[in-house]
Amino acid sequence: MTETAKIPALRIRIVFGEAEMIGPGKAELLERIDRCGSIAAAGREMKMSYKRAWQLIGTLNAMFGAPLVDSTRGGPGGGGAVLTDTGRRVLRLYRDFEQAAATAGAPHLDQLQSMLGDIPEEK
Repeated sequence: MTETAKIPALRIRIVFGEAEMIGPGKAELLERIDRCGSIAAAGREMKMSYKRAWQLIGTLNAMFGAPLVDSTRGGPGGGGAVLTDTGRRVLRLYRDFEQAAATAGAPHLDQLQSMLGDIPEEK
């Protein structure tokens, strides 16, 4: 294996139904909304359209028994968005699950990585 080999990483997506899932992208969007206080700003940081960011939040809010994000419309005072208590809990549970899976899977990933051949740079 070359010295420039990448460390394997898990990307966990939890699928609850055909259109109901949470994964790394939605989790990152929630984290950025929490930090930025804005769905639009969080989407911009992720190079995501305003429409797409709102669609993802709409999907997340509809998936759970309570909304994950509470937003206020813009206007003279400006709008904003915050994670609800449910949003913070869902995000924490997802990140905890992600960490637990990475810890439990580390020996398996190490074995798989040790079996890899050299991968040409152009691939």
